[in-house]
Amino acid sequence: MKRLLLPALLLASFGAHAVEYNTVIAEKSQIAFTSRQMGVPVDGKFGKFAATLNFDPAKPEAAKALIDIDLASVDAGSKDANDEVVGKGWFNVKEFPKARFATTSVKALGNNRFEAKGQMTIKGKTREMSVPFTYKPEGAGNATTGVFEGTLPLQRTLFGIGEGAWADTSVVADEVPIKFRLVASPGIAAKK
Repeated sequence: MKRLLLPALLLASFGAHAVEYNTVIAEKSQIAFTSRQMGVPVDGKFGKFAATLNFDPAKPEAAKALIDIDLASVDAGSKDANDEVVGKGWFNVKEFPKARFATTSVKALGNNRFEAKGQMTIKGKTREMSVPFTYKPEGAGNATTGVFEGTLPLQRTLFGIGEGAWADTSVVADEVPIKFRLVASPGIAAKK
């Protein structure tokens, strides 16, 4: 009887707590993009963003994420480009300083691959988006972090990004892949 009781107690104690990643480490995380101007790729990134996350790999369907990007922190490759994209025809940061993505659901796809659905809001326009991403634990013990990487395929014209002459998608491509790498540390979440 003791031989059966000990493994059962060990399994019960491990099941009582699960790892939940809930603190995004900003200095290890990044949100970047690649636009295409006349077919030439131009890389950029955002220097400031705030993210909240609740992700338990054992219960991905309960996951939640909220990401606010400070659009004025854009680095589009040069001072002239930065000045242009924060203006009214592009991000219009005076009226709309932030972009926001908030999850509405998360689905496991297998092999540490997931799909998040959510609402993306830019320049006062909100659209439903699907974002494939991967999750990978790194480190061991208390130093374990979760790395979440993916690409959001943004169509800039749906949000009014690049108006007037810039709306011509033969000059600046409509699709702008937004690549993210969020690194999060865990807390211990009580089993629900």
